[in-house]
Amino acid sequence: MAYLELQGIEKEFGNVRVIRGIDLEIKQGEFIVFVGPSGCGKSTLLRLIAGLEQTDAGKLLLDGRDITDQPSSKRDLAMVFQSYALYPHMSVFENMSFALKLAKVDEAVIQEKVGRAAKILNLTDYLQRTPKELSGGQRQRVAIGRAIVRAPKVFLFDEPLSNLDAALRGQTRIEIAKLHRELGATTIYVTHDQVEAMTLADRVVVLRDGKIEQVGTPLELYDRPANQFVAQFIGTPQMNIVPAKDLQELVNSTALPVPIDGFIGMRPENIILCAAGQGQLKGKVELVEALGAETLIYVCTDNGVHLVARQIERTDLAVGSAVGLHVDVDAAHLFDAAGHITRTGAARETLVH
Repeated sequence: MAYLELQGIEKEFGNVRVIRGIDLEIKQGEFIVFVGPSGCGKSTLLRLIAGLEQTDAGKLLLDGRDITDQPSSKRDLAMVFQSYALYPHMSVFENMSFALKLAKVDEAVIQEKVGRAAKILNLTDYLQRTPKELSGGQRQRVAIGRAIVRAPKVFLFDEPLSNLDAALRGQTRIEIAKLHRELGATTIYVTHDQVEAMTLADRVVVLRDGKIEQVGTPLELYDRPANQFVAQFIGTPQMNIVPAKDLQELVNSTALPVPIDGFIGMRPENIILCAAGQGQLKGKVELVEALGAETLIYVCTDNGVHLVARQIERTDLAVGSAVGLHVDVDAAHLFDAAGHITRTGAARETLVH
């Protein structure tokens, strides 16, 4: 049975329909990530769940209770925003305990709840500091701690890492994952960063133009995308998707069953570079990105198709080098002219020791 259920949720701003009949069931304890490009409606959907926006149609059910028309304060949800929204004149302890004090919670209970949250978030030594004395990552942890002490039924995160630098984003992402495991709380997390979605989520909800394109585990979306949009959105670098007519040499040599006016999708790790004159395609190196643990090689084929290959090995290839390309056609995804998938490529096998 769903713990949080969205039934036909609709939202319009003026004449613009931004949320278009969303149906979604979320289980208790799940970590759900809403992901999609800017303007897809993911933050609006989160605000509708939180009660910060009013739905125009549909129902929201939480633990069997209809909360559609309940004010935000009565929904038993806690939201962490992109901006920390901390009170600058208050200490960390005062910021974290403010909602409890407003609710006239007993002081001993406040001390216990704030102390526990501070320990989980490694903030115990900072409880008497003000926000200006903290780093960006510490401020975000205070905002998360303020949500934890309320012990809500659902945590809502609206792009909480966007204001942090790359190192802090990675560190705080790990902390959020650990926090979820420790608390076991139902969590909905909004991001435009599909790396965050892949690393944090139990299930990912991919949104486009106010509609759900696909729901599944991160690897389900990576291995079995429902359409061309999901295939290109999930994965870094994104999947190479090329009109089949531009890869006729590959189609002819491998008998790929591509639909008329269809497309071929190839993950970068499924394109293997080989010596010039070998492989199904010929090309020249345009750019080499040596990232240490992996190497990305951008190639232009003889007929002008741009592809990116990923390999674990380092390379001595230089820009302008002639290369051959071998495509693992068993792993290729095929799409029709409308972008619907017609064949899913074989997923990489899992090694069992």
